[in-house]
Amino acid sequence: MKSIDIKGTARTETGKKATKAIRNEGAVPCNLYGEARDKSGLPVALSFSATAAELRKLVYTPDIYSVNLDIDGKKYKAVMRELQFHPVTDQLLHIDFYEINDKKPIIMEVPIKLNGLAEGVRAGGKLAANVRKLKVRAPYTQIPERLEIDVTELGLGKTIKAGELKFEGLELITPASVVVCQVKMTRSAMSAAAKAQQQ
Repeated sequence: MKSIDIKGTARTETGKKATKAIRNEGAVPCNLYGEARDKSGLPVALSFSATAAELRKLVYTPDIYSVNLDIDGKKYKAVMRELQFHPVTDQLLHIDFYEINDKKPIIMEVPIKLNGLAEGVRAGGKLAANVRKLKVRAPYTQIPERLEIDVTELGLGKTIKAGELKFEGLELITPASVVVCQVKMTRSAMSAAAKAQQQ
């Protein structure tokens, strides 16, 4: 997994007025959740802000990153956990980060990459990815940038489900019944199949 550097500034005020002022300055309110817990056992967030320009390279990309956070000179290793956008303007409103280390497993959605020319495509079908990412659990150091899936033997009208996939060092969290990709029948493939049956 690639890493990216983000600089942030700790926030002391976290109310609506304070967050509005942060956004007006071209920054985004953020929280970092880690090992810290309050008396009730709930996670304690470190509130900070980072410029929208700096966060753009992390948010608007299909790639996944571990994040080297520098908050007022204090260093943290984290991953982006949750994003909030304005429902009308699509403005980035808030980001939650989750602190990580080399040993503790985390859950992340990893993009898939379909490799090979499927048998069904050679027969006139069309390959379709039903999902763009799969959810896995592993220490962040073992999580790849892409999950490579070989579709060479995928026949016409056939599917690959999450339960059929295995990746070394990763636990797949996506439900086993989820269809990852399939070769769909096209009109030309159907007519070719019909002709073959008539002969």
